[in-house]
Amino acid sequence: MSAKDNLSDLIKATQLFAGLDDDSCAAIAKEMREVSFNASQVIFARGDEGKDVYLVADGRVRLSVLTAEGRELSFAHAEKGSLFGEIAMIDGGVRTADATAASKVSAYSLSRGAFNRVMAAHPSVAAAMLHFLCRRLREADQQLEAIALCPIEVRLARFFLAAVRAKVGAESDEDEVEVPFTMSQSELALLIGASRPKVNTALSLLEGNGAIKRSGQSITCRVFELEEIAGI
Repeated sequence: MSAKDNLSDLIKATQLFAGLDDDSCAAIAKEMREVSFNASQVIFARGDEGKDVYLVADGRVRLSVLTAEGRELSFAHAEKGSLFGEIAMIDGGVRTADATAASKVSAYSLSRGAFNRVMAAHPSVAAAMLHFLCRRLREADQQLEAIALCPIEVRLARFFLAAVRAKVGAESDEDEVEVPFTMSQSELALLIGASRPKVNTALSLLEGNGAIKRSGQSITCRVFELEEIAGI
């Protein structure tokens, strides 16, 4: 299998391009370019001009903003198969957040001009992007609601359920799913809007309730218990 075939498979597995036909995915793959970043390298900063969207092939990217007080608020991590930087790429505006490599990252970039060429030849790509952006808006609303209103253990339960769905799909009926977990508690705290000690306490609570089981760089999630805690 060629590198472009592998890239086409990675493209098909993304939330954005899932469901597109083979020709559309191949056209996107043809326009993408390989890039890499070292751990802690700033990929782009909030306010930068944005021309590219990125698809992570390996590693993890932290997306965050700085408050007026200088506090970093991390709202998402982009891992293998995740896209980031799509908003500025689409409208040609500035970046709305900072993107920093949390580990060594291999990725593919797609420029605004290349994306427009693909959309012109494959109109289904534009429809896919519209659905993707709507999903991102819903997820952002839910995240803000959780940070404002929900206890930390509820936020954590929803975080792990999202990881489960990303691995096995929303329609899966599996009750016990092992998901990779390589981020530190400090990174997790930034992501759910809490302090590291409180996250540690909440993790212990979830584990004590049998909702999760920590083991090295993975966590086994008991979906039913997590849904009970998350109120889903």
